[in-house]
Amino acid sequence: MAPITMVEGRRISLSNLDKVLYPESGFTKGEVLHYYASVADAMLPHLHDRPVSFLRYPDGPDGQLFFTKNPPPGTPDWVRTTPVPRSEDLTAEQVVVGDLPTLMWAANLVVEFHTHQWPADAPAVADRLILDLDPGPPAGVVECCAAALWLRERLAADGLHACAKTSGSKGLHLIAPLEPTPSERVSAYAKALAQEAEHELPDLIVHRMAKNLRPGKVFVDHSQNAAAKTTAAPYTLRARPLPAVSAPVSWDEVAACRDPAELVFLADDVPPRLARDGDLCAPLLDPNLAGGLP
Repeated sequence: MAPITMVEGRRISLSNLDKVLYPESGFTKGEVLHYYASVADAMLPHLHDRPVSFLRYPDGPDGQLFFTKNPPPGTPDWVRTTPVPRSEDLTAEQVVVGDLPTLMWAANLVVEFHTHQWPADAPAVADRLILDLDPGPPAGVVECCAAALWLRERLAADGLHACAKTSGSKGLHLIAPLEPTPSERVSAYAKALAQEAEHELPDLIVHRMAKNLRPGKVFVDHSQNAAAKTTAAPYTLRARPLPAVSAPVSWDEVAACRDPAELVFLADDVPPRLARDGDLCAPLLDPNLAGGLP
């Protein structure tokens, strides 16, 4: 029998706690659950009231990965869901992770957490802008940092305050809080910004996804602003060889980065960072910092 744990009055069945999910480091499912419990206070505000998609990897990153937007079979009736438009005449339910019991129930499924740029009560009206900086080898996160610094200044010129986090893979995410704006308009602005960045820094930045354009450059992926798209949430673990986290970073860390290893954060690194720095993505939650698009 799987152990039953009580979390804030909810009964949650936790399974296979000794199962090794990350063979390179021996990191177990129990350690995954402990990680999410330890970062919950910082993570939950970023998931609050946002429909979540899950990338499930129950047998670890080397096993089968499957992306799901629908509530998984067996979802408890106390887990909140919300209707999300999938097309003009179709809506479907998605999970909203609003509290610790829901976070732990979802973590037991072994998932990455991905969110839209808009809240549940305003589909396709974004309150965040995102730029996903994706390096084409031999470029890496060092080159992403150089691109990020230029983009930060450019966003600031338009009154937008960008936060940075690692993707949990090889790149960086820049996120800026917005006054609620239709996703189509945010997408158009983000694309124009990526094009301008390529024009200004042609040896560093590319705005199109074509593989042949990308070696040694940073692809500024603006597409995740589309209403239907989702992005890895702050503090989510990733299905990578090691238990890497999409971890908020300071602009000082971005400016100082000279070695990719400096911006790799594993599960055990994040709670001490939170204790020292607090949530470096907290500005995303401050309505006074939300900027309007020009």
